[in-house]
Amino acid sequence: MNKLGIILLLLALFGSIYTQDSTLASSSGPAATTEITKVGKVEIPAEKRRPINIPKVTSNIVVDGKIDEALWKDAAVFKDFYQTNPGDNTAPSKPTEVLMMYDEKHLYVAFKCWDEKDKIRATIAKRDNVFGEDNVRMWLDTYNDQKRAYVFGFNPLGVQQDGIYTEGQGADFSVDIVMESKGVIEDWGWSVEVKIPFKSLRYAIGKGKNWGFNAARNIDRLNDEFDQWLPDDRNVSGFLIKHGKITGLDGIKFEKTLEVVPSITVSETGRRERTIPRYLLTNNSVDPGRFVNQPIKTDIGVTMKYTLTPSITLDAAYNPDFAEIEADAAVVTANQRFPIYFEEKRPFFLEGADIFRSPLQVFYSRNIVDPDLALKLSGKQGRTSFGFLTAIDKAPGNYAEDDRNDPSVRPRIDEFIDKKAMFAVVRLKQDIGKENNIGFFGTFRSFPEQKNLVAGFDGRFKFTPKMTSQFQVVGSHSRRCTFENDFEPTLNPVQALSNQQTCGGGSFGGVTQLGNQFNRYRTGNGIGYYFNLDYTTEKHGWFMEVGGRSKYYRADSGFTRRVNANFAFFYNRFATKSDAKKKIIRAQWAQFSGVDYDWNGRLIQYNAGNNLNLTLQKNTYLFAEAGTSYEKVYEDEFGLKRSPTRPLGTFFGEPSRAVWQQYVSSNINQVVNKRFNYGAFVGFIRNNYDFFYFEPNGLQNPGPGFQFDANIYMEYKPTDPLRMSISYNKSRLVRNDNKVRSFDADVISARSTYQFSRFVFARMRLDYSSMEKGFGGQALVGWNPSPGTAFYVGYNDSFNYGGRSPFTGQLEPGFERNSRTFFIRASYLFRKSF
Repeated sequence: MNKLGIILLLLALFGSIYTQDSTLASSSGPAATTEITKVGKVEIPAEKRRPINIPKVTSNIVVDGKIDEALWKDAAVFKDFYQTNPGDNTAPSKPTEVLMMYDEKHLYVAFKCWDEKDKIRATIAKRDNVFGEDNVRMWLDTYNDQKRAYVFGFNPLGVQQDGIYTEGQGADFSVDIVMESKGVIEDWGWSVEVKIPFKSLRYAIGKGKNWGFNAARNIDRLNDEFDQWLPDDRNVSGFLIKHGKITGLDGIKFEKTLEVVPSITVSETGRRERTIPRYLLTNNSVDPGRFVNQPIKTDIGVTMKYTLTPSITLDAAYNPDFAEIEADAAVVTANQRFPIYFEEKRPFFLEGADIFRSPLQVFYSRNIVDPDLALKLSGKQGRTSFGFLTAIDKAPGNYAEDDRNDPSVRPRIDEFIDKKAMFAVVRLKQDIGKENNIGFFGTFRSFPEQKNLVAGFDGRFKFTPKMTSQFQVVGSHSRRCTFENDFEPTLNPVQALSNQQTCGGGSFGGVTQLGNQFNRYRTGNGIGYYFNLDYTTEKHGWFMEVGGRSKYYRADSGFTRRVNANFAFFYNRFATKSDAKKKIIRAQWAQFSGVDYDWNGRLIQYNAGNNLNLTLQKNTYLFAEAGTSYEKVYEDEFGLKRSPTRPLGTFFGEPSRAVWQQYVSSNINQVVNKRFNYGAFVGFIRNNYDFFYFEPNGLQNPGPGFQFDANIYMEYKPTDPLRMSISYNKSRLVRNDNKVRSFDADVISARSTYQFSRFVFARMRLDYSSMEKGFGGQALVGWNPSPGTAFYVGYNDSFNYGGRSPFTGQLEPGFERNSRTFFIRASYLFRKSF
């Protein structure tokens, strides 16, 4: 696979040379004045093709949503929008204007949206939750590199949604930017005023600099109509490349800014604890546990941000308070062989997070579970983007009391108790030409008897206006105490042990033997690779990708679902042209096929299928898919492999097995009106594997069965401040051989939020999982006027009803509480400019 990596790098280099040559050709001589004048049949007015000058003002304005100050008469005006969805650069249903001006410290933006007052859809929504109703949006490419832009959104009441749009990755709305906005609804329509401090942005400074810009309006009731200031060419790949320019921002006064956010969390927790030590339990033990109230706990932390230059930021966090104000969504975990990805929600890791993303996900910040201290430097200088991060994580050595007090476990973990993991991440990206970049990624994690280094290169290139490509190649080097079951069956165990370095500490440290299975401290080197090509036009497109990770590939700082696997995938689509007047506004038919295989050349899976996607009137979307696959599993994927000298192992039956599988699924999503929307999914899989079925003798016996999956989601807004939602997920598999129901999982989540104002809310949430017969609940009251400043009072609860004891696994009739926590959390943003 080293040759493959070299080929990919050469291909990437060729792409960079090709595009760079094209850029040079277009930026010299007569071609330098060439500009796009038409999109399809639409002629772009000359004034939109030139950078728009933003006037500077010397007076401040009152942000009240009403565009009535005299200063707005001198603002730059962006008007004459195009309907880009569902229409194809047609006339918009309603007119929209955007006004813009600035002073040395702030950017001022106003939106005027004409509409019928009684048909406007707007609620007092939670921040970052406004795109499901009427809204306006704006993109600011502050480096003018067509790779990354701030995206700002506002509903008619001025509620904000903000984030970062990265070309090739999409928008990330987990970032919160300090700004001020207000909206009002009047007889003629609605308007929003926005005041954005330049110190809240990262930007390139210098006389005559241009920023990329576009603005849009979303009218929810009119088939989710999307109107943009500039037309959209659906036959050109990319998004930011199609935006316009603004200029005249030479009068910005840069201020070095220090932000300090101290936080305190006071909590009192009660939890059920054992009455019989774990190591004394027998099969007949009954331990109901006892509920113990813990002492009041106080956590104090601080996060800091310092802007060294307009484009470079230093972040630091000491004992940051990462209380779970926003818990992860409940998911079905039954029959999951590989890890589940959860999004990052912690503010410190969200600043500049886009620079740390890559196809192979070699950095996953949630692996830093409970940091004592973290530092991060990120930004962009010229054409080079960079990010450096280091952290000390106390979670790996924070063992539970059960493990600390168990004499059979304690010797194995003695050398790890209360030890901390060290993380270091280096990220560099170099822009090449207009829409290309190449980068370096390196990560390091250290913990006693665990060392892991990952390093490699990646890039994104645009070969033609319709074709883009991404690649990444990385190598990993690891030293760790490793479960080893690959010794030759004929090897004398004593001879095998004589050459191994001990690891693990105590009885675990002398190399442990189970049959011919060993634990040993050893070096492992691996490789991961990824490459894709994406061809996009309005009515036809295709996508292909290949990738894989070798058997000993490890990325302890990243997210890896599976190793010792390669894959190749191809996707092709045909679509109709959008027509907002037809019953079927747009139809798309796609065909796809893929194959997975391990690094020994063994087939893992082959699949092929097709799907149909329909966009209908009244905000209705239908999707249906059907396909077939051939899946094969092997004994050594599940643990100890059998051999002539080790006849039992952990696997039951044939050492490999394969089945043909067929599946069909469909789903519907619809926004019925301002108050109600829903979605539903149903799917069937014939001969899907049950991976976690165990025979009475304890051996694992994966076998095929019939699987049924369903999901339904509903949201109802009885009044503007109140929204309620419920989701239900069902997953059930019945084996073919013995008709045993291997799992039957129901996950229900219900939540309601009442917004007393834009900044004050009350929320309740209840989750239920049938597999554990467990409930999780939260009641929360919060005040969050701006990013960094917040006050919360909350209660979390976890209990079972008719579930199993967490101590013995025995059934427990009735109600049993596992834990509950009362907490108060407060933080405040102090901001000082120099």
